[in-house]
Amino acid sequence: MASSALISDTEPWKDLKGHVEEINKTHLRDLMNDVNRCQAMMVEFDGMLLDYSRQRATLETMGKLIKLAEAAGLKDKINRMFAGEHINSTENRSVLHVALRAPRDAVIQSDGKNVVPDVWEVLDKIQKFSETIRSGSWVGATGKALKDVVAVGIGGSFLGPLFVHTALQTDPEAIEAARGRQLHFLANVDPIDVARNIAGLNPETTLVVVVSKTFTTAETMLNARTLREWISSSLGPAAVAKHMVAVSTNLTLVEKFGIDPKNAFAFWDWVGGRYSVCSAVGVLPLSLQYGFSVVEKFLKGASSIDQHFHSSPLEKNIPVLLGLLSVWNVSFLGYPARAILPYSQALEKLAPHIQQVSMESNGKGVSIDGVLLPFEAGEIDFGEPGTNGQHSFYQLIHQGRVIPCDFIGIVKSQQPVYLKGELVSNHDELMSNFFAQPDALAYGKTPEQLQKENVAPHLIPHKTFSGNRPSLSLLLPSLNAYNIGQLLAIYEHRIAVEGFVWGINSFDQWGVELGKSLATQVRKQLHASRTEGKPVEGFNFSTKTLMTKYLELSSDIPSELPTLLPRI
Repeated sequence: MASSALISDTEPWKDLKGHVEEINKTHLRDLMNDVNRCQAMMVEFDGMLLDYSRQRATLETMGKLIKLAEAAGLKDKINRMFAGEHINSTENRSVLHVALRAPRDAVIQSDGKNVVPDVWEVLDKIQKFSETIRSGSWVGATGKALKDVVAVGIGGSFLGPLFVHTALQTDPEAIEAARGRQLHFLANVDPIDVARNIAGLNPETTLVVVVSKTFTTAETMLNARTLREWISSSLGPAAVAKHMVAVSTNLTLVEKFGIDPKNAFAFWDWVGGRYSVCSAVGVLPLSLQYGFSVVEKFLKGASSIDQHFHSSPLEKNIPVLLGLLSVWNVSFLGYPARAILPYSQALEKLAPHIQQVSMESNGKGVSIDGVLLPFEAGEIDFGEPGTNGQHSFYQLIHQGRVIPCDFIGIVKSQQPVYLKGELVSNHDELMSNFFAQPDALAYGKTPEQLQKENVAPHLIPHKTFSGNRPSLSLLLPSLNAYNIGQLLAIYEHRIAVEGFVWGINSFDQWGVELGKSLATQVRKQLHASRTEGKPVEGFNFSTKTLMTKYLELSSDIPSELPTLLPRI
């Protein structure tokens, strides 16, 4: 495809546009009766099973989507990513999060250099450091072992590691490894987040990990300075070097902050923030909590999907199929949202992480060449573990707007419970809903069925379910560190596939910059108003009114700020 061409100008795109009319004549009730179709829409890999038979698609649809992928040069784009080419063209960078979990003997080039040895140099450093902390060889300023870790970071420096941490918390192996330890994540600049994170912690036994590539991220550095004050006010300024480490590439600012540069862990500009959980950003705090051996299994799980994604044919490639189905739902069927519904409480932080990975990656309105897109791209992602979501927003999914759903099930629970006399185990009760909900969405319930059940006529419209609502099911054999890594990589690559097909840059995020620059202007005004009594100027009427009201109602804040830490 020519560099300036839009995918929507290609024949496969136009063919799919016309194909929508055929699909609109079908219903999933009928499509699900075709056993050959259903069988063809199942893919197994490494113990997991993907079933996408409840998508509003036929085998002909899938063939057309594969042709669309070929027209988009999907395989070539995947190969270019793995080859370290600068596919993030707006920032002139490689996109190599796959290198973060590559085997030690792998060769992955960026700018003519194999980056895998650099990755393993950092991983080895993390392993050694985390074992020193966990064994008690490294102690704090008062000689006590550091049992509690607070990781300070925001966005990709927070959501991915938090997802993995939450998923591991109830894994038996991880529980044993984490015994006696705590891991907290401080992200929001809201002082309440600081208060909640340090509540019950003792500075003497706390290690703070500051995660900021440039060591200039406004929210992160203010939180870091707050925790530095919390430590130094209790233990003295010299304690900072014993109680704070960094994940950063800016060693000058790290040292200026008071952290020994030897205790700074590197990552690279070919790692995007939202794709950085497999770098020191996630691996360091997770290794401090669970030990490097557990985290290495997580990395191996992600690597297994990397290899599957890179080498499997498009028709049997799980991330490719998921990405193509998302393009089909968003750009052709007109479904802008996606619900991520893991039937595992351990995956409660999956949806918030994928929200960022997906919406920051593909929330674009122009092509990679800067051409305005004449079609919808990007998904609105949200979700909640089942069965909690069923009692929250499934009403809308069943009888309101059509929202394609990802159902994620686990064969073996991390924490099985059996009660004598009960019909099924607790996990079977959970999984009964996992199996039932996709069929309820697909088949619905007709007025005729309700009449046969003698439902009162005036209630029939209210109890009718239209059905024909698409979903897919992903069944994992278990939820250990390895499987968690697989799940992460599946979603990362799925999102890349969408961007590759839409012809957008999934690896930059210019949309987050404007609000930051405007906040700088506001910050200066608040300072001038509080310290010099200057009126609010240079803003529109609405913003000026809000800021003035805020300043009036918070006039008790002193102009010269004293140090005040949370009191929880």
